[in-house]
Amino acid sequence: MAVSHSARLGEAALELALQMVAGGAPVRVAAGAGIDGQGAPILGTDAVAVAAAIDELATDCAGVLVLMDLGSAVLSAELALELRASDVPVRLTSAPFVEGLLAAVVSAAAGGSLDTVADEARAALTAKTAQVADDAAEPEEPIEPPARGEAETRRVRVRNPLGIHARPAALIADTAAGVDVRLRRLPDGPEAAAASLSRLLVLGARQGDELELLATDAGAAVVLDRLEALFRDGFGEGTDDAAAVTDDPAGAGAAPAADASEPAPVAAEPAPVAADRVPVAAEPAPVAADRVPVAADPVPVAAGTVLRGRGVSAGRAVAPVAHLAPPLAEPDLRTVIAPADRESEADAVASAAQRAADRLRGRAERASGETRAILEATRLLAADPELVAGAAALVRAQGRSAARAVWEAAAAQEADLAALGGRTAERAADLRDVRNRIIAEIVGVDMPGVPELDEPFVLVAADLAPADAATLAGGRCAGLLTEQGGPTSHTAIIARSLGLPAVVGVAGATRVPDGAVVLLDGETGTVEVEPPAPRIAEAAMRIAKAAVAPLAFGGTGALADGHRIALLANVGGAADAVAAASARAEGVGLFRTEFCFLDRATPPVVDEQVAAYRGVLAAFPDRRVVVRTLDAGSDKPLPFANDDDEENPALGVRGLRVARRSPQLLDNQLRALALAADAESARVEVMAPMVATVDEARDFAQRCRSAGLTRVGVMIETPAAAVMASALFEVVDFVSIGTNDLTQYTMAADRLHGELGDLNDPWQPAVLRLIAGVGEAGRTAGKPVGVCGEAAGDPSLAPLLIGLGATSLSMTHRALGRVADALARVDSTDCRRAADAVLGAATADEAREAAAAAVAG
Repeated sequence: MAVSHSARLGEAALELALQMVAGGAPVRVAAGAGIDGQGAPILGTDAVAVAAAIDELATDCAGVLVLMDLGSAVLSAELALELRASDVPVRLTSAPFVEGLLAAVVSAAAGGSLDTVADEARAALTAKTAQVADDAAEPEEPIEPPARGEAETRRVRVRNPLGIHARPAALIADTAAGVDVRLRRLPDGPEAAAASLSRLLVLGARQGDELELLATDAGAAVVLDRLEALFRDGFGEGTDDAAAVTDDPAGAGAAPAADASEPAPVAAEPAPVAADRVPVAAEPAPVAADRVPVAADPVPVAAGTVLRGRGVSAGRAVAPVAHLAPPLAEPDLRTVIAPADRESEADAVASAAQRAADRLRGRAERASGETRAILEATRLLAADPELVAGAAALVRAQGRSAARAVWEAAAAQEADLAALGGRTAERAADLRDVRNRIIAEIVGVDMPGVPELDEPFVLVAADLAPADAATLAGGRCAGLLTEQGGPTSHTAIIARSLGLPAVVGVAGATRVPDGAVVLLDGETGTVEVEPPAPRIAEAAMRIAKAAVAPLAFGGTGALADGHRIALLANVGGAADAVAAASARAEGVGLFRTEFCFLDRATPPVVDEQVAAYRGVLAAFPDRRVVVRTLDAGSDKPLPFANDDDEENPALGVRGLRVARRSPQLLDNQLRALALAADAESARVEVMAPMVATVDEARDFAQRCRSAGLTRVGVMIETPAAAVMASALFEVVDFVSIGTNDLTQYTMAADRLHGELGDLNDPWQPAVLRLIAGVGEAGRTAGKPVGVCGEAAGDPSLAPLLIGLGATSLSMTHRALGRVADALARVDSTDCRRAADAVLGAATADEAREAAAAAVAG
């Protein structure tokens, strides 16, 4: 219990202490000496109130520890021992009031004995005196860390392909919340607190590495069991049984062998960044590539220049340029905080980090889907306790300003991440973003990033950090222009989700002068700088007209000569299907079934699948719905389907190949699809992804028909399937060309690699010739050829795809109106003429020009 002269102080200290534990602890406060005639609190202590509080606790406790603030509180507590009615052991302690109460509550909540709780309370100032480095005396009875043998321990192996990167680290931190868990990479690697996202990343734990988990708090076993399950399931990203060997690396059911005499490295709070690890720069550090200020290049792009890049989100924008705000200046290294002011300066770090995290939380709550996930991940970094503790330690020990301390602590963590290489190193940009947010809060300036303007603008940047891209919703941004990035970058993903025109990969984009009017075309990938006034007026009129009356799809796709072309939608679940039906899509050309189960660690049972599939089928009664079986693997790992560490997962066990190892998984899905089809009136067709041989297609068709599914097809995503299209048509009823994968496999260029955007272009002649071969095979067999990749939603490509032999196009529902309009402007002869023209092209640019000229007539 706590005895204080001030009721406010006692209540505040108790509130602070109880926030340290999830389940609470039995605590009572006896504070103040009542109120005066005007209702004001009287400072003082009351022995009777102290005795009553002890008796109240005695009914539920085996002992009572009494903490006192000062002076008469000690006398009142001593007198209370004579006045109390209970006989439980009572210990008065000289522990500091606030710090001791915190330590005692945490220890009591963990089930500590009266002696243990008292010892913890008396030692509560140890951490503070170590950080402040003053001459305070050590506790009379220093607390020894518990022996390793006394702690709960586990050994786990990292089984997911990418190791402990940002997402697994966030899962670990969330799961361990409220319990002091430490992770150590074996045999002699670094150690990290589970609560710290950045230190977990710095562990550098890769697939196959073994870790020791250690915890001593209450509930440790349950938390460690949950953490074990996360590791065992690969954090929902797929696992490697060969690497794991066994779920109990230390031996059957045994805790890992350890020397019980060796003290366990269990920290009471996050370890500060050591002074010798902080890279103090003699001169300002170079500006990060993702936040290059415009002034860095003195040569502006001249008016009349046409820049070219990659259009990743359709639409047009005409507006003045506004550049991403430049980074904050590096805080001055020469500033030294006086010793008397260092504690308040250190507190400024924690409060600024909390404000930054709160702002990100607020934005995340207003966002949804992928945008929300990005903001949540950034919030976790902003709330990282070790970043805050490291910066605060620099303030206290070296007199750094709060802003400079955050800069240096972040630099140390960034260096650790960069040293790990690979995808973990890519998180350094996120850490710099969080650093800037905290420093902006400290110095009281606007956060660098997306400007807040009252008029529409085209945002220009080298690239956008995840949190920057995610804050575009609801602002005045009319379009995006970046020097870097690719079709799968955060910029592209969020631009498409918000319907913002975007062009990425534009050399010289950051040299466009601030305020210069640009005409940005997200379909052609062109950006005109200061175009002539008539061009601006024409574009503005078209944009305004589209905003008032956007190109709507009438529900029937056709060429100008009446030739029917089915325009279908790509969907990932029931919500997508409802939106597509509202947009009057003629059906579904690609139902990505794996999107229903991306967050699952275990396979969905048949009934769950039936419910998910019916949600999509119900939106399209009596219309065609083409269902793709699970396309697990590569960029869409499913832990219940892919549990292998593969050097190149895009070329590994993905798509239909999963059935080689888990045939029941495919059979269950086909059964569920048949049941869903029987329950709804949609015309269900089923196709398999990642087919490379005729034998694979034949086996899949037999499985489908055995399950009662009569219309069977395959995806053409590999060059092998494209070349063998004629033979495939002998065993299946239709094919659908997935242009995204067909392009990456044909050009040997990972479609997730932004720098290879020029290769991952469906206009590449090699890709077009393969599509032409598939189209010709379909015409010969008299069977449908669909296209369901990104190319199908490109109005400039749509007529060409029809000329190459496509009989239907499937796309995001947002593109239906534009594609329908493009097709209605051409006839079958135009389309065929465009196809003949591109087949003689040697480059992607030549193919574009040839198709445009042929269509124009």
